[in-house]
Amino acid sequence: MNAINTPVAIVGGGPAGLSLAIELGMRDVPCLLFDEKESTTRHPQANATQARTMEHFRRMGFADEIRSMGLPADYPTDIAYLTRYGSFELARFRLPPSKKVKDIVLSSTGSWSTPELPHRCSQMLIERVLRKHAEKYSTNRIRFGWRVTGIRDLGTHVELDAESLSHDQKLKVNCDYLVGCDGPHSLVRKTLGIHYGGEGSASRDFMGGRMCAIYFRCPGLYPLLTGDRAWMYVSFNRERRAFMAAVNGIDEFVFHTQLRDHELDENISDQRAGELFEQALGRKCPIEIVYTARWNAGYALVAENYGGGRIFIAGDAAHLFTPTGGLGYNTAVDDVANLGWKLAATIKGWGGPALVQSYVDERLPIGHRNTAIARGFADSLGNFVALPNLEENTPAGEQARATAGSYLLAHARREFNIPGVTFGVRYDGSKIVWSDAPPPEDAINEYKPSGIPGGRAPHLWIDGSRSLYDLLGPELTLLSLGEKPDEERWMNAARARSVPLKILPLAQGRELYGADLVLIRPDQYVAWRGSGDVDPSVILARVLGG
Repeated sequence: MNAINTPVAIVGGGPAGLSLAIELGMRDVPCLLFDEKESTTRHPQANATQARTMEHFRRMGFADEIRSMGLPADYPTDIAYLTRYGSFELARFRLPPSKKVKDIVLSSTGSWSTPELPHRCSQMLIERVLRKHAEKYSTNRIRFGWRVTGIRDLGTHVELDAESLSHDQKLKVNCDYLVGCDGPHSLVRKTLGIHYGGEGSASRDFMGGRMCAIYFRCPGLYPLLTGDRAWMYVSFNRERRAFMAAVNGIDEFVFHTQLRDHELDENISDQRAGELFEQALGRKCPIEIVYTARWNAGYALVAENYGGGRIFIAGDAAHLFTPTGGLGYNTAVDDVANLGWKLAATIKGWGGPALVQSYVDERLPIGHRNTAIARGFADSLGNFVALPNLEENTPAGEQARATAGSYLLAHARREFNIPGVTFGVRYDGSKIVWSDAPPPEDAINEYKPSGIPGGRAPHLWIDGSRSLYDLLGPELTLLSLGEKPDEERWMNAARARSVPLKILPLAQGRELYGADLVLIRPDQYVAWRGSGDVDPSVILARVLGG
């Protein structure tokens, strides 16, 4: 068996694993990634990239590439609720097409103060971009078609065994750190003896229990759909509850329906899959089935721990959500944005002994937070039941549809306008954050930009067109917003521990950040703020884990 060494080994090549490989590649830290699939996923899964994830992709250098994928630039990203896709429209939450995003963000303020709005694109397409960018770094070795079969934490390092799917190659790998991004059945989590906690199932009229996913093509579908084009169509009736997302805006769709009790043991053949779709559509319509699968909605699970020492878990290995709110894949990318720079800093020698462990302390509460939010969205949608007369063409039916439409529109505003969820993640109480004031209220639908340490650095447009995020350094950045710092003292303190530090003077932002000096971490979180009369070495020691 061949043996190789690498600073970081990653198990799993989904969004978490590939994003972590990019975070490490950007910092010239070698890693070796294994995924037992032969390629990235070929089927639509997550369909919504939240704004914070797009900010991470911007920092990685390919947000525009992601935004060019998926739906046509002029395609609206509305969410439409209908009794059936070809019948009565109940409510519609209107959202802009991607071609308008750049103009919108330039004037965005308050809760939506960001250089990047959400983007609607299948994970199937996004994973291809992530893999391409992970593979462009010469320090990365990306191995799809390889299965990890054994993991041993030896204290001074981690040893793992891997083999190709063809069984003609085997490897023994020695690594300083191992990260399991290997999904809900994670070998890494099981090896650590960590269990999920939380809600393993939920019974709801929708988004609770066994679901069937159908990826299909149908060039003639749009003329059969009621109303304007939408990104997502939700059917609400007593027979066939489902949602359908447009994949390319032309002829590809992914359809998910709740299976009723009497359908659980059915063989979902292509013919039967077509029948399930036609029930949601409300008429006959032949479709070309590309893929069908069953999955379970109703999960609200978080691992008891995210690891420690030399082995950690992230993404679905650490938390498993029902997809309402689109939080699973986005939380995964946010996990590794937190972990990646800490691993790199530790391996390069400028991260302190407590830095990597702070990943667990900071991200585990966020797993619980986001899981609870997703469960609340699922309860709101799934426990709202259609009245018997909803589809009647009668005054009583019209009243039932008006009532349902009012409720569903209010639900859409809660689920699909969530700046507080995506921007409001905070690490208050973290040992590497220098907290100095009570944090803003954590609200789902509102985000209050704040310079209080522990939260996302508030965004600013500099001179009306340059994003603050594009001006930050690749690692630590000291914003100078008022009284000038003793730059020589700061740079000497940084050099003493080999910390890459950029000092960025700005003529605006003092009132927003609430201090003359603000230290921003590589993941764009505020670590400390204060004035010039400080000892930079003490501050750096605290925010870098000792």
